[in-house]
Amino acid sequence: MENKPIRTIFMGTPEFGARALEALLNSDFFDIIAVVTQPDKKVGRGLEPATSAIKKVAQKYQLTICQPEKIRHEVTLIRELKPDLIVVAAYGQIIPISILNIPQYGCINVHGSLLPKYRGAACLQAPILHGEKYSGVTIMKMDENLDTGPILVKKKIKLTKDETASSLHDKLAELGAKLLIKTLKKYIKGGLRPKKQNSRYASYVKMLKKEDGHINWHQSAEEIERLIRAFNPWPGAYGYLTDEGLKINQVLFKLWAVRPQPLKINRYKIGQLFIYENALAVQCGQNALVIIKLQLEGRKVMEVDSFLCGNQSIIGNILK
Repeated sequence: MENKPIRTIFMGTPEFGARALEALLNSDFFDIIAVVTQPDKKVGRGLEPATSAIKKVAQKYQLTICQPEKIRHEVTLIRELKPDLIVVAAYGQIIPISILNIPQYGCINVHGSLLPKYRGAACLQAPILHGEKYSGVTIMKMDENLDTGPILVKKKIKLTKDETASSLHDKLAELGAKLLIKTLKKYIKGGLRPKKQNSRYASYVKMLKKEDGHINWHQSAEEIERLIRAFNPWPGAYGYLTDEGLKINQVLFKLWAVRPQPLKINRYKIGQLFIYENALAVQCGQNALVIIKLQLEGRKVMEVDSFLCGNQSIIGNILK
């Protein structure tokens, strides 16, 4: 291999990949010849176009930016760029084999969990949701299927008892960026051989939708507590509240934080709000949860103490 920077295309969209892109840009080993990211999306009431985190980094460094509606239509463009390597981190589109086969060193993906267990879009949330003790980052060589390619390296971290998808995202984004540079250099120099995944241990986690955050109060307090952390910040965990004192028929009732340790209380109706030692709690299918932070639709996130000062009438009501 000649002593010249590796011609690299970076593909990604959200913040998770931004740190990986910055790490590549700060290494003389790589020459970022183009950045591919999703088209700007219109958000908010004014439907203003929103710039992705990856695009912001690319603009900062004055890089060539491509935002195709469908990456599969850009085979000719990618080939004309003559990349030695393509690096992918949460791009958001399936990359066809016609593009995967273009670079000499293939397409390398930064995956936000420990493969092969959680393949798919919601890999960050899944370990928290399912009560895993560990998560981590996997650097893998992509093939034509979803997250099935051979693994270059993976590194795990222990999940804390109050881990949320938000806190885990930041940890794994940082870990992935550091691991990526070291791994790519070793791989390109021939010191690392990809290892086939054992698909017997694989599962797929689908892309989250807003309605996935609707809490099933018949589940155990332990399951609901994990869901609240796994879906923080998006889509959020919520129920629906009806209350005459608030002059509402039904309002979204989001739970942002609860005590990790459930209460061994099972004497209320499922979903019912009650007071426990001056705190607001909710009865679950098995055991109960003490609420720390909540949010009513159209209002700010509040500590429960502040919320109860003006909303005592909700006590005894049942969340649906």
